[in-house]
Amino acid sequence: MTKSTIKRLAAALLLAAAGVAAWLSMPRLRAALEDIPDWAAELGPWGPVLLAAFYVPASLLFVPGSVVTLVGAFALGMWPALVAVSVGSTLGACASLLVSRYLLRDWLQQKLSHNHKFRVIDAAVAEQGFKIVLLVRLSPMLPYGPLNYAFGLTKVSFRDFALASWLGMLPGTVMYVYLGSAARQLSDITSGRVAHGPWQQAAFFAGLAAAVAVTVLITRLARRALREAVHEPI
Repeated sequence: MTKSTIKRLAAALLLAAAGVAAWLSMPRLRAALEDIPDWAAELGPWGPVLLAAFYVPASLLFVPGSVVTLVGAFALGMWPALVAVSVGSTLGACASLLVSRYLLRDWLQQKLSHNHKFRVIDAAVAEQGFKIVLLVRLSPMLPYGPLNYAFGLTKVSFRDFALASWLGMLPGTVMYVYLGSAARQLSDITSGRVAHGPWQQAAFFAGLAAAVAVTVLITRLARRALREAVHEPI
């Protein structure tokens, strides 16, 4: 496991742990968070639509996608949030690509022209765009926002970028959505909204561990494949 993978995994787990600890220890925050699912339920089918749409400005303005995903999953639950985040993050990535390619190209090229990672990826994308975008998404080397803009300077086609981004972001999306929906489940249990037993708790933690483990494994395999594809370390 690479150092960057460990750091990202640790950050995700620490974020989830900090949120749970804060929720348990601060009554006002706890009460506010308990109201979020009710507010989202009042929106009905518009809740997932609004979450997906929010990813477009969030991507353009470099709002951390992990934070949006965690809050969205807490509000909507596992499956509605998974669909909304998957669609929304892809739309946000595509919007950033278009802005980078047609509005900010000259300025961004000046900023990234001396970046070694970008130059290596740019050369590789020129030969096998879909594969490189997919592998980079599976083994994130840059934060979500900057990476979207960087790909706008490459020769990857819009279709290949959109499809590869959607597929490549799915494992990470599943993990973060699970963390957010897990926090909601904990909220429902401790507030008495739903009953729980030892088997339910065991299944909950087993699912969480499986989601994290699979994401880490996919990331490691993708990093290895990416190094082989570009023929040099990045």
